[in-house]
Amino acid sequence: MFNLDNLFPYEFDEPYHKPVAYFSMEFAIDQSLKTYSGGLGFLAGSHMRSAFNLRQNLVGIGILWKYGYYDQDRARDGSMKVNYVQKDYYFLEETGIRFTISIHRHPVHVKVWLLRPEVFGTAPVFFLSTDIPENDFLAQTICHRLYDHHESARIAQSILLGKGGAKLLDELGRKTEVYHLNEGHALPLCFYLLKKFHGKLEEVKNRVVFTTHTPEPAGNEVHDVASLDVLGFFQDASSETIQSLSEDGHNFNYTLAALRMCKKANGVSRMHGEVSRAMWKNFEGTSSITEITNAQSKKFWMDLQMEKALVAGDTQALARRKKEMKAELFSLVADQTGRKFNVDVLTIVWARRFAAYKRADLILRDIEKLRTLLSNQDYPIQIIWAGKPYPEDQASIDLFNSIFYRLKEFSNAAVLTGYEIRLSGLLKKGSDVWLNNPRLFREASGTSGMTAAMNGSINLSIADGWIPEFARHGKNSYLIPHAPTALTPEEKDHTESVNLYRVLEEEVMPAYYRNPSAWQKIMVQSMKDVMVTFDSDRMAAEYYQKMYE
Repeated sequence: MFNLDNLFPYEFDEPYHKPVAYFSMEFAIDQSLKTYSGGLGFLAGSHMRSAFNLRQNLVGIGILWKYGYYDQDRARDGSMKVNYVQKDYYFLEETGIRFTISIHRHPVHVKVWLLRPEVFGTAPVFFLSTDIPENDFLAQTICHRLYDHHESARIAQSILLGKGGAKLLDELGRKTEVYHLNEGHALPLCFYLLKKFHGKLEEVKNRVVFTTHTPEPAGNEVHDVASLDVLGFFQDASSETIQSLSEDGHNFNYTLAALRMCKKANGVSRMHGEVSRAMWKNFEGTSSITEITNAQSKKFWMDLQMEKALVAGDTQALARRKKEMKAELFSLVADQTGRKFNVDVLTIVWARRFAAYKRADLILRDIEKLRTLLSNQDYPIQIIWAGKPYPEDQASIDLFNSIFYRLKEFSNAAVLTGYEIRLSGLLKKGSDVWLNNPRLFREASGTSGMTAAMNGSINLSIADGWIPEFARHGKNSYLIPHAPTALTPEEKDHTESVNLYRVLEEEVMPAYYRNPSAWQKIMVQSMKDVMVTFDSDRMAAEYYQKMYE
């Protein structure tokens, strides 16, 4: 029997005694642990670190992905290539726990691994695996690829996380008062509890809280009821219950069902809370939706020398360290692309998950205008792109490669591959400007700009997600005016690209070169403003206050 007594290396702090289990499809905890794809994982990783910092009685539940998300490499011509390489983790502990769950009326054996808190300074995280000899090949593949593109595999992954995670807690004998769904992927947890409490939905609601992370369709998964039922998603729930939780009797929306099976729900910024309430207001039986703005771990992401210089008010040390961090990034740029960047030149970075609404190519809409910007001798600039498209999203892969090909003529614009924790950190530390230009109301939070600001990179952004809670134009950031809402998407893209060029040419570039002291004042103010409010210790505490109690 696994010993729970030494699971936590600390006594629980007084406000955080209540036992919580946090279910997430991905965790971005360390570069060496490939159990994440993007922002959802980065958020979960920071949450686990802050749970450790605050000495909370919280455990994470995830899946041990054999091939991770994917390895982003280059093809022979330099364009993007998707690779799948087996991952081995010798720092994870075999718990000796094994149990069986049913998927598609078939027994699936589950093995459990543990990331102990002492390894990376996180709350304990249990990882579930089906890649063991007791299973047939199909069952083994459930945990092979994060967000497998095959519908049945995706559903099976949700069953593994939700049902398997809930059963693990019962196998452990760990008392759990709150089950936290970080997105709707682990929804089968609710049906496991529904069966455990003999169909009493109120008993489930009393124990489950739910965080919704995006208004995008891809983040609000929908499958037909029959496909879910045949795989055992509903775990013997009555047809009447399933119908009452579904969208229209045929389509089953994970987010809607989670809202109907939890006691509390939250969006991940004030703006996203408003958007979420508007999205679901016409559906009966849903929980109330509040908001807890996402945050990131300052302790993990912020450069220690930058923090010390900021606290000491040593502006010379700040400037010196910023150049050192730029040089480190530029060494990687040269290695990947053969381009030699200059630490004295204004460096702009666009880096995040490649999705259409994030508009990685907004600054390329007018290639002649971009050519003018990149050839400006008075105010020279350098631009870097990085990010991972979903491996089966050919349109986003094509966009990534299109940017790569279009920039081949420029020696001061580069596209990098391998966007994971390490590269993300280098880009945030080595950039002067962090560019963020999603379509308005589509970016629920967008936490990359927080960690960029912690490292002296000034946000240049559309006022979406967390930005309205932070940004003061010309004081701690720069804002791109958004287009009138009545315009078509194409018209909005054009208008906002023009606005982006204007803010760059008329405000950002002159400020960097003409008035370095004013630029540094903005940078310092940005760092100060982001350090407390957008550190994940605040967020982890707020979840206990607003959602768990």
